[in-house]
Amino acid sequence: MEIVRSQRKPADAAVAPALSLYRSAPALEVRLEDFELYAIDRLRVLQGISDGLSRGKKPQEMEKLVSELWRAHMRHQDPSEEMNKDIISHFVLRLVYCRTEDLRKWFLSMETSLFRYRFRLESPESQRLLMSEFQLPYKAINHAEFETVKDKLNQVARSTGPSSNAEALFFKVPFEEVPELVAGRRVFMLKGFAYVAMNQVVSLVATQFRSNLSKALVLTNRKWTSTIRDKEKNRLTPIVEALSTGYLGPDYSQPKEFSEISLKDIDRLASSSFPLCMRHLFDKLRENHHLKHGGRMQLGLFLKAVGLKLEDALAFWKSEFSQKVGAERFDKEYSYSIRHNYGKEGKRTDYTPYACHKIISSTPSVGDHHGCPYRHFSEENLRAALGKMGVGGRSLDDILDKVRSRHYQVACTLTFEAVHAASCDSGINHPNQYFEASQKILQTTRQATS
Repeated sequence: MEIVRSQRKPADAAVAPALSLYRSAPALEVRLEDFELYAIDRLRVLQGISDGLSRGKKPQEMEKLVSELWRAHMRHQDPSEEMNKDIISHFVLRLVYCRTEDLRKWFLSMETSLFRYRFRLESPESQRLLMSEFQLPYKAINHAEFETVKDKLNQVARSTGPSSNAEALFFKVPFEEVPELVAGRRVFMLKGFAYVAMNQVVSLVATQFRSNLSKALVLTNRKWTSTIRDKEKNRLTPIVEALSTGYLGPDYSQPKEFSEISLKDIDRLASSSFPLCMRHLFDKLRENHHLKHGGRMQLGLFLKAVGLKLEDALAFWKSEFSQKVGAERFDKEYSYSIRHNYGKEGKRTDYTPYACHKIISSTPSVGDHHGCPYRHFSEENLRAALGKMGVGGRSLDDILDKVRSRHYQVACTLTFEAVHAASCDSGINHPNQYFEASQKILQTTRQATS
């Protein structure tokens, strides 16, 4: 595998940055499995960043998180290939996330955050090399100008904390280029210019990186639409289209630690360990003795994965539906699809329960009860549903705040933490993950009190 690298000419190879600017797609040959696996690894990093930001982690916490995520997912068994993996994965995800405005917006935000924190981890020498590669039209102020504003710089340095240093190298830039520094009053401004210290230059570089990437995503989308999508329809296109909606967590096609649940326990488990989406479906099934196809699939596959055996599943669904449609009609119209989900009919595929991403992206119609309550419920209905789970006060306010910001999985995670009085640092990404984590906590509690 070969990569055409950027034409850096560092004075000292030892300080060459490990951070790429991703200026142009590399000329390379890459195995199809690496094409997908590298992208998945980088996507795990970006999703970890998204979760950290939506949970309100502080800059120092985010810097540590990004470092840990990169080390966990972007290392390569051959150290010489790490730069290749970095560049390949970035450009693969450009293809994946260039295709709609919402996808571009998310990718642009996460990649800029990743770049920002990786830039901060580079040495000062490497940071200066990266700045020169951007060809930014800014030069450090000379000694004479520095002396005229030194007192003001000292005042700003004292007000922004011990990490600031008025004796550092300063760049004079138009204030609109560093809006976050201006908004945070972390720079001295004079006649429309901001004086940016070397330890703040990440804001300037990240702005340029974001601008370049935003333009590149639009161009990539044009190429994807006009040529790549059809040309690669039998090879790359299915991979690219699946990556933006794929679930990256554990496989819940089969029950794991809690291998079997019985019909007599199902109501208790629904009350104690079902996430809101499944609890809502379960309650509606009990109330109406019927669910439409989307609801039957979402709840049925979830129950299968938590350990409801086929015989019990047939008995459970029949006991409810027969009250509405009769036992004979149930046997004719509904029992086949239940056996099908368990791999006993048709192609005998062992179907996998839905992950959060699939549930959130569904579009329930009137009369449907599937989908994600955090996305699809009105605020009034969501308040009522969470209240039934015992969630109130500050926890409820925090959850609703995340919902308004469209951080639905974070809202579900906060619900889990409020209900179980325990943290869930990994975040909730799958209803069956919620169930397993809940059962672990409850089992530990029972053991401790017995």
